Amino acid sequence: MKLSAWRVALRIARRDALRAKGRSALVIAMVALPVLGVTGADVVFRSAELTTAERTVRLMGQAAGELQMVERGSSLTQAPDPEGGISLKNPKDDAKNGEAPTYTPAQQRALDTPPADLARQLLPAGATLVPELSGPYTAAGSAEGLLSARAGEADLTDPVWQGRINLVKGRAPTADTEVAVSRDFLKRSKLKIGDRTSVRGLETNPFTITGVYEYPGELSASEITARPGTLLSRLPKTSGPGDHGPDEPTRWLVKLPAGATIDWPKVKELNQYGFEATSRAVLANPPARADVPFYTEQKNSGAPTTSYFDRTDVVILATVAGMALLEIVLLAGPAFAVGARRSRRQLGLLAAAGGERANVRAVVLGGGIVLGLTGAAIGLGLGIGLVALLRTSAEDYSGQRFGHFALPPLDLLGILLVGLVTGLLAAVVPAVQASRQDVVAALTGRDTLKPPSRKLAVLGLLMLAGGAALALFGATSGIGNSSFAVLGGSAVAELGMVALVPYLVGLFGRLGRLLPLGPRLALRDSVRHRARTAPAVAAVMAAVAGSVAVSVYMASMEEQQRREYLPSAPAGAVTLGNGWMDGPDGKLLPQMREAVERSIPELGPRADIQRVDPKADCADGAYCGYINIALPKELRCPVFEPDDTSSPEESARIVSSDKRCQISNHRGIRFPSLTAGDAGLLRNLYGVTDQGAAKALAAGKAVVFDPRYLKDGKAILQITLPAAPSSPSSPSSSDKPVHTEITVDAVLADATMPAAGMAVISPDAAAKLGFHTAPAGSAWLPAAAPTDGAQQKANGALAKLSNHDVLDIERGYQSRVDLIQLGLNVFAALVALGAAGIATGLAAADSQRDLTTLAAVGAEPRIRRSLSGFQCGVIAAMGALLGVVSGLVPGVALRKVQAAGSYPGISAEEIANRATLVLPWPTIAATVVLLPVLAAVLAALMTRSRITLLRRSG
Repeated sequence: MKLSAWRVALRIARRDALRAKGRSALVIAMVALPVLGVTGADVVFRSAELTTAERTVRLMGQAAGELQMVERGSSLTQAPDPEGGISLKNPKDDAKNGEAPTYTPAQQRALDTPPADLARQLLPAGATLVPELSGPYTAAGSAEGLLSARAGEADLTDPVWQGRINLVKGRAPTADTEVAVSRDFLKRSKLKIGDRTSVRGLETNPFTITGVYEYPGELSASEITARPGTLLSRLPKTSGPGDHGPDEPTRWLVKLPAGATIDWPKVKELNQYGFEATSRAVLANPPARADVPFYTEQKNSGAPTTSYFDRTDVVILATVAGMALLEIVLLAGPAFAVGARRSRRQLGLLAAAGGERANVRAVVLGGGIVLGLTGAAIGLGLGIGLVALLRTSAEDYSGQRFGHFALPPLDLLGILLVGLVTGLLAAVVPAVQASRQDVVAALTGRDTLKPPSRKLAVLGLLMLAGGAALALFGATSGIGNSSFAVLGGSAVAELGMVALVPYLVGLFGRLGRLLPLGPRLALRDSVRHRARTAPAVAAVMAAVAGSVAVSVYMASMEEQQRREYLPSAPAGAVTLGNGWMDGPDGKLLPQMREAVERSIPELGPRADIQRVDPKADCADGAYCGYINIALPKELRCPVFEPDDTSSPEESARIVSSDKRCQISNHRGIRFPSLTAGDAGLLRNLYGVTDQGAAKALAAGKAVVFDPRYLKDGKAILQITLPAAPSSPSSPSSSDKPVHTEITVDAVLADATMPAAGMAVISPDAAAKLGFHTAPAGSAWLPAAAPTDGAQQKANGALAKLSNHDVLDIERGYQSRVDLIQLGLNVFAALVALGAAGIATGLAAADSQRDLTTLAAVGAEPRIRRSLSGFQCGVIAAMGALLGVVSGLVPGVALRKVQAAGSYPGISAEEIANRATLVLPWPTIAATVVLLPVLAAVLAALMTRSRITLLRRSG
């Protein structure tokens, strides 16, 4: 075609779009809505993706570099950005058969010189080291009690911290009695600037809050920061779990005089002394890969490299984007089919006046260009505006600030072109059909009914099966580029379902005899006019498939995370103690119990927990060994046995090949493996309500919670005692602990949380076995979990008695996936509803003569509305059912891709075992039921009561 002919076609298409504003709005909406989503996702992704300069500022503020002593006496190689990997070399690891390690001069110097002094000697002259002093989690005063928070020290008046720690309110502390706190701490503590807060152990010296700050990359941090030397060095030094106190700094920000830098040769020199160095200059201008020893070592070691297109995030992003584009085409296609049918007479006149088929196609394709470009532009603008409007909320939810508000021109231009191309693709089939229509039939308005092609149905079935197999195989096999395998397979499978739609519509028609009159007429009409029904069904199917794919992926991820969560007690349980209540804490345990019960109302019955020790002198805090629950001999990993003499190479081979060595015994309970108590302990700490277990415990039997630890009604207690020194005056480090085993009668109970390797016996049974029991804590199981405020109040009361974190409330798995799933599902539901709207327009346009006939014979408006509603409902129902089938393929494939990325190097069989798959039946059922009902109601409401009688054609 000549350019002038295309100009005429575009002019006709523009005028037709303006004349049929309702239909044009549908097309624009269906192109704009997915483009809006793609634009929003792209802007968010680009804005959250930090540039090198932005990431450098968040890491080291305004410093010239960051330095960390990884391990004294070692050397290392690193990537220019240490996050890319480091390789540590410790001479102790190379020493064999007890030989003394051989240190290089640099390694020996690192052993003999304090790290800070050594760093100053190696760095350029005039370098200043600013220690990064981040202490342990402690507890700070809140409006209701005590709140767990991280303690740190920094001079926030020093500009070096700007960008890494940003003061957002108030001022930086300038006195020793002042602190700044993070946003999260201020919010949870219900304090404000000017209030005073105290740190546990320093209650007599409270601090005044002068400012609020945030870490741009960690908005959820709950932290309190004082001036250097005013907090961490004053924290009480404790023993046992939770030790804290000031240690020698091993990480510093480096300030250099003007003009000085830390170049790559200097980084490699620092590596020889055991320092990991991050340099602003190196990050801005990284060296060539050939000059990086770390990369050379990785290449020589034969470590597997992953193609960019095989990365998990790229596979998922490519599949989602590709399916979104396919969805746009399938959604907008029926709208162009509506336009082509509404313009049949006009196109027929064009053909009758001598226009070629190419001219007819150009007119319809011109509509795709005009409407596609308009929809893409509107979606682009709305997407940018929506991200700008919700930017703060998105940052707060993600837990980090955008680096900048990114509007990449190439991306946005690409999205515009995508809208244009998809508009054209959506108009291709209607354009070809319009160009092939019979001129006489077009002028008279008669339809040409054709039966569905069996060959096309067979091809669709093959595409569906082959595409599904390719997507699932590519997701787990690691062949080639997984992105192309998963995306290509999912697209082929969905296109195969589209090809099957005309044939499946006929199969749905056989259900008509089971339906009432209204739905039966609507279904038969849909079957008779497959040419208008199939595109509409495909549109709904595409939208529902996207919704189902998102639901399957998100629900499976949610279930996987839920299963991997390790609770410390039954849901809502309150536990006091850390398992080793020695010294003052053990003596004050009764007062601590009273403090908890006074602070938290309605706790319910208390169960006291006692640990079981091999010797009685453990009551004074002396180490005297421990007791574990052991597996039967045949189930144990041989290399973990005390008498194992395997070489390191042999041990590694056994661990990788013996399934007994690959069994996980993770548990969240923080109390010892063997505890003593009564039936209340079984209930409050393990969730066991079985009366049989309680009776067995009272009878002197042990209660275990994993069937592997029970054999022939017996459990094995493995006792480990301190080594008996070969010489009482000079014990040797080569002295080995003494291991013995005894068997006890035991029963199995079903705990409500993972408790492998745990057991409970009664105090009397422990005494009969010659063991000693000592207080370890208490547990309550209230009807509902206490509030955060009640927990803070209890922590405040306990802080007067103990410097330990001894209170824990099991709040269960806290999901954040629900909000993400809700947002994605709402978006997919809106698209599906829009597709149903197009189906409504298609049915209304093509059934205009049927509605006119009903009006002519005197049918009431109610009947006409119900028929229109049933027609749309039938189309939406068929599309929803087929969409569920189509959506399972990409949903399952993406879940397997994610599992393969989480467990690199495992086989396809192992991926299948570890990739938890969940079908969200409530969501699927709601989609299949509610979408057709909603579409039918909207169609009935949109059908006009009065029908204008049409002129008789031909």
